[in-house]
Amino acid sequence: MRIAFIGAGKMAEALISRLGQSAGIIISDINPRRLKLLSSRYKAKIAGSNIEAFRSADVVILAVKPQNFPGVMDELRGTKLIISIAAGIPLSYLQKKLPGCAVIRAMPNNPALVGHGITALARGKGSGEREMGIAKKLFATVGEVIEVPEKWMDAVTGLSGSGPAFVYEVIEALTRGGMDAGLPGSTAAKLALQTVLGAAETVKQTGYSPRQLCQMVSSPGGTTIEGLKVLERGKVKSALSAAVVAAARKSGCLSKQWAT
Repeated sequence: MRIAFIGAGKMAEALISRLGQSAGIIISDINPRRLKLLSSRYKAKIAGSNIEAFRSADVVILAVKPQNFPGVMDELRGTKLIISIAAGIPLSYLQKKLPGCAVIRAMPNNPALVGHGITALARGKGSGEREMGIAKKLFATVGEVIEVPEKWMDAVTGLSGSGPAFVYEVIEALTRGGMDAGLPGSTAAKLALQTVLGAAETVKQTGYSPRQLCQMVSSPGGTTIEGLKVLERGKVKSALSAAVVAAARKSGCLSKQWAT
């Protein structure tokens, strides 16, 4: 199967690196230095234009920035499986610009860069089980995959799309707390990182809810309870929940701009 990437940013590279040289990959991008780098690193073929990339492939992954979408869409003509990873671009816009194409909208996230992401897929008109199966197989190379109705995509963007940034903030805050308590920076950073990784893995493997696990490590009158009181006073849980909702609302606003 020949796969074209129109746009060769970090998320495109994450997929290209996991697909390997066995896939027939062709890439196009406005940055020639970026194309040269990916071609050298992954043996991908460089297309002379977006049109050439589109025509040469069975599956086209649109990985361009949203502001560049109109110009790219005007170039593309034909019948292909189209997978868009551009945030905020609704299926209605893609289907209008690419009539006759099977279209799927994807929302991967930053941990895909290391193969531990999660991608939500929403199918458009013309995308059946075969097309969705291809998309799931592609994105499974960079992590887990779920299928959702498009009406959930703004919420997905707010949670798993923006969520890694919120977790990075938590890791940074834990590190700072360790340093403020007297630890060297490198030691605090290592402890904070593994604590977050271990906590997430514990939720995943044990089947216990985060609330149940929190109760397990919260002895009455102990150190954890003392810290949790501070989090409650600071309304940390409410702030994180509100951050997801704010990001989701912003995604909805961006989507509406393209739906007109």
